[in-house]
Amino acid sequence: MLMDIGPWGGGFGLDVILTLLFLLFAVHGASFDGASANPTVSVQEFLLLESSLAATAAKLLAQGVGTGTGWAVTKLFWSWELTQFHFIQNLISSECSSSIHTSLLHAALVEGTCSFLFHLVLLKSQQSHPIYRVPARAATVTFLTYTAGSFTGAFFNPALATATTFHCSGNSFWDYVQVYWLGPLAGMFAALLLYQGNIPRLFKRNLLYSQKSKYKIPKVKVTVHEDGDEPKRKRKGGKSNPEPRA
Repeated sequence: MLMDIGPWGGGFGLDVILTLLFLLFAVHGASFDGASANPTVSVQEFLLLESSLAATAAKLLAQGVGTGTGWAVTKLFWSWELTQFHFIQNLISSECSSSIHTSLLHAALVEGTCSFLFHLVLLKSQQSHPIYRVPARAATVTFLTYTAGSFTGAFFNPALATATTFHCSGNSFWDYVQVYWLGPLAGMFAALLLYQGNIPRLFKRNLLYSQKSKYKIPKVKVTVHEDGDEPKRKRKGGKSNPEPRA
């Protein structure tokens, strides 16, 4: 909402908008660390063998119901028109237009690229301390939202896009599916394959990185002596016996 009407509706500059976005995502990451409202994250956990099929299906259902309920409650809250922002948003929400402001191929590529970069950061920061993980993810989402927002809205979240844009005029249902579902899922697959080298749920073989053993086997040098020759041994700290003189 701030990206759309903030500059002219309330006089907020870009610095204020980006700061609020960063703080929003940082608070979400710090307070709900481990939980996700993004279906691509749930599918990623399933592909990494971190979640069963039943648990993944339950997560996807909960995410769909949650985003739909959240959007309905938000529109109800706007209808009260408690602030100028709510008044303006209530006027434009009744007849919304598509968030896709470019060609379908470019829009799907934008959403896929955002999802690709987001999931790379997600995978890379899994084992990091929360003091580093939370701001890194918040900064990534803020940067992607600012960079790609003018093209597609930069959702890279199929559930959120379905609840907020699929009912808008300007594009067909299949257009929205290509951009906001297939694009982010393809980006997630690409990020997982690049990071892991394989998709554990689908195949074990690593296609990108060779598996080297971390244990080194020492090399033993074998000396082959000819028949009749005795290897000369030298005692530690002693001298070899000289041959008797004639």
